[in-house]
Amino acid sequence: MERYKDKVAIITGGGTGIGAAVAERLTGEGGHVILMGRRREPLETVAERCGGIVVCGDASTGADMDRAVAAARERFGRLDVLVANAGGFGFGKLGETGDDEWGRAVQANLNTAMVAARACLPGLIESGGSIAIMSSIAGLAAGPEACGYVTMKHALIGLTRSLTRDYGPKGVRCNAICPGWVRTEMADAEMAELVERRGLASIDEAYDLVTRDVPLGRPATAAEVANVVAFLCSAEASMVTGATLTVDGGATVVDVPTLAF
Repeated sequence: MERYKDKVAIITGGGTGIGAAVAERLTGEGGHVILMGRRREPLETVAERCGGIVVCGDASTGADMDRAVAAARERFGRLDVLVANAGGFGFGKLGETGDDEWGRAVQANLNTAMVAARACLPGLIESGGSIAIMSSIAGLAAGPEACGYVTMKHALIGLTRSLTRDYGPKGVRCNAICPGWVRTEMADAEMAELVERRGLASIDEAYDLVTRDVPLGRPATAAEVANVVAFLCSAEASMVTGATLTVDGGATVVDVPTLAF
């Protein structure tokens, strides 16, 4: 398929995990990508694989996002897709969360998506483009000791809905994606912590534990999430906007109080 032939996408958090997988998927379908992130080395590694253009910067900073948009326009003359994928931080209970840590959660999750969308909107209006905002099933329910992260992922769904309401009449679609556990470097680090806490034998055993009650019984791969992004931002999903789509192996349909049965 070449659903993205000559289309141009900006991907924040494009150097690792889901962002990198999305870049490879879109370029594999004929698209061009601008890879944005704070660390140059992983961005360049992804760019070598898929031919993307690297813009090293912070997606929560207007000037940096403006550089990414300018790179898309200067090189390709258009912008069709924004994948707001940058995120992280915000772990700990509220009573243990200081102002600085809370601020990092806001900046890394909510501000990156808001600033990126604001910078990209003129180009997306022009092309009738699409935005995919990477939330999480933490945007639908609360995990333990992740107050900042949970709050910001919920807020991203609100941002998605607001963008849908205001810019749908201008031809821009916006959808939120809510992955469950995905095997990425970030998730591996969390599994390593669980290994230590529970005295498990390996990261694989930790993934087995956290997906024990998930209907499909396993974590997603980054490529599986990228498949969903590729669909939602393509013309095949032309009537899909304002949606919140889970990519969680069925985790969020499980009725927790009945697990004992």
